[in-house]
Amino acid sequence: MRDRKPKAPLRSDAQRNRERILEVALTELTRAADAPLSVIAKKACVGQGTFYRNFPSREALVLEVYRYEVQQVADTADQLLATRPPDRALREWMDRLAQYAMAKAGLADALRKATSARGTLAGLGHGPLTRAIGALIEANERAGTIRPGVTPEDFLLAIAGLWQIDPHTDWASRARRLLDLVMDGLRVGAPAPDHRSAGPE
Repeated sequence: MRDRKPKAPLRSDAQRNRERILEVALTELTRAADAPLSVIAKKACVGQGTFYRNFPSREALVLEVYRYEVQQVADTADQLLATRPPDRALREWMDRLAQYAMAKAGLADALRKATSARGTLAGLGHGPLTRAIGALIEANERAGTIRPGVTPEDFLLAIAGLWQIDPHTDWASRARRLLDLVMDGLRVGAPAPDHRSAGPE
């Protein structure tokens, strides 16, 4: 009976170890795409065994860090829709995505290297990003502020140029021009906006 009691604390410790590894990995991979896993484990203060139980490969670690970060960006869509008119929420969310893309350029490099056979960033971020974009598009279609029939996949293809911008240049103005062009394109063919439905009640 006695050997059953420590299980809950062990689960709690394991969760803390996992979170600490992810925190360190985000910092190290953002700084350098080729950051050694041994360095990440050491800075997270976990042994190699613990590290590899949580993340058996570099790819597994990079994907998990990426998923976590993308989820944070995706979650802002609902927050913006609750406090902004749909078209403003969409445009501000696009800016948030651009900031993420530039701030996490090292992580993006790590992702590309770890998943070179799997496809694009857009494909790997399909779940949370697609849901966030879908909610933004749906709200804007209801408000009549964008053309009907746009899909999340269309949107991701339209903004794919974000990932080509060098974060060491004047990326903010370049991203703003690109996203303004995308937003202008989304508005072409939109019905007359129903301003009564443009914002939260």
